[in-house]
Amino acid sequence: MAITASTLRGLAAALLIGATPALAQVSDDVVKVGVLTDMSGQWADMNGPGSLLAAEMAAADFGGTVLDKPIVIVGADHQHKADVGVGIARRWIENEQVDAIADVTNSAIALAVQQMTRDTNRIALFSSPGTTELTGAQCSPTGFQWVYDNYSNAIGPVKALIERGDDTFFIVTADFAFGHSLEEIATKAIEEGGGQVLGTIRHPFGANDLSAFLLPAQASGAKVVMLATAGRDMTTAIKQANEFGVTASGQVVTAPVMFISDVHSLGLETAQGISFIEGFYWDRDEETRAFAQRFFEVRGAMPTALQAGVYSAVAHYLKAIEAAGTDEAGAVAAKMRELPVEDFFAHNGRVREDGRMVHDMMLVQVKEPSESTAPWDYYNVLATVPGEEAFLPLDQSECPLVQ
Repeated sequence: MAITASTLRGLAAALLIGATPALAQVSDDVVKVGVLTDMSGQWADMNGPGSLLAAEMAAADFGGTVLDKPIVIVGADHQHKADVGVGIARRWIENEQVDAIADVTNSAIALAVQQMTRDTNRIALFSSPGTTELTGAQCSPTGFQWVYDNYSNAIGPVKALIERGDDTFFIVTADFAFGHSLEEIATKAIEEGGGQVLGTIRHPFGANDLSAFLLPAQASGAKVVMLATAGRDMTTAIKQANEFGVTASGQVVTAPVMFISDVHSLGLETAQGISFIEGFYWDRDEETRAFAQRFFEVRGAMPTALQAGVYSAVAHYLKAIEAAGTDEAGAVAAKMRELPVEDFFAHNGRVREDGRMVHDMMLVQVKEPSESTAPWDYYNVLATVPGEEAFLPLDQSECPLVQ
C-alpha cells in the first residue's frame, strides 16, 4: 500500500504526541541558580550573604528538587567590578551549567548580565539593581526585575515632598548607572510636579568623605537634599549631613533607596523621621515575621527587601519550571509571566510583558527612638502604594516586548 503525504503527517503528529512527556526535562540533570552579588563591599549587608541564604531557603522550601532533579545554589562576589561580574557570569553559563542568575547588585553589571543571559538563553532574576533600563529599552524575554526600581522609589517621595511645599531640590548622585538613572527619573518627577532642581553633583562610588558633595547642597538653599545613592555611601552622607547641620538648618534629607540594614547601621537617633518607599518589611504580618525569624536565626539580622525579593524570585522561577515541565529558559519565562506571584513578599503580584514584577509598595517612616519597642522595630508604615501606581505605566515603557 502506498504511503501518502497525509499518512506521513499523521504518523509525525502521533510521534510528536508520544514524545511530549520527554519535554519534561532538565538540562544537565540539575537546576542551578547563581547568586551574583556584593559579598564583601559596602552593599554586603543589604545583599551579600543574606541574598545567598534567601536563595538557599527558597530551594529548601521547594523540597530541594524540581522535576525530580536537584536544585543547586551557588554564589559569588562581583566586587562591584564589571569585568569581574561579567567574567563570573560567563564562567557560570559556559562551564558550570548555571541556568539562572539572581540578585546582581550594581546596575552596570546587571545590564551586562541582562545581555549575556539574553544571548545564551538563560534566566536573569534581578532583585537589587535600580536602573529602569532592565525593563525598559534593554529589556529581555528572559530577564525579570523583582523588588523595586528607581521609578518606584523616586516618584513617591518626590510627590509627597512637593505636596507639602518642599519644592526645591539639590541632588547628590552616585556616579554610575544606578545613580544616573535615579537622578534622571527624580528630576523629571520634580519638574512635572511643579518643583525645581537647583543643582546636582556626582560623587565617586565608595567615597569615605562626602563633605565636598554635601556642602554645595547645603549652600544651594534647596529645601530638599536628595541622596541618589545607596549603601554605605548613603549612610555616610546622612551622618555627615547631621554633622554639618544640614538637617538642623531646616533642609530635608531624603534617601529614596534606603533599606532596613541602612537604618540599623545609622541607628534611630540619626535615621529618625526619614521617609522612603519599601518593598518589604519583616514586621508587616504573620507570614513576613515567620520568614524573617528563620532568616534571623542564621544571619542575626532581619532581611532587607532585596534579600526577601531574592527568595520570592527564585521560588517563582522554580514554580515556573515545574509548571513548564522543563528548565528551558523561553518556556520558563513564559510561565513566569503567566503565573501569579503569591507569597510572603507579594500578594497578587504579577509579571508584566516587560519583565517587571508588579506588586504593592509601602511608604514608611523611620521611628523615633522612643517609638521603637523591640530590636529591629524601625518603621511606621504610612501608606500602601498600589503596584499599578508604584511602577512605570506599561504604556510608557520603551521595552520592545510590549505590544
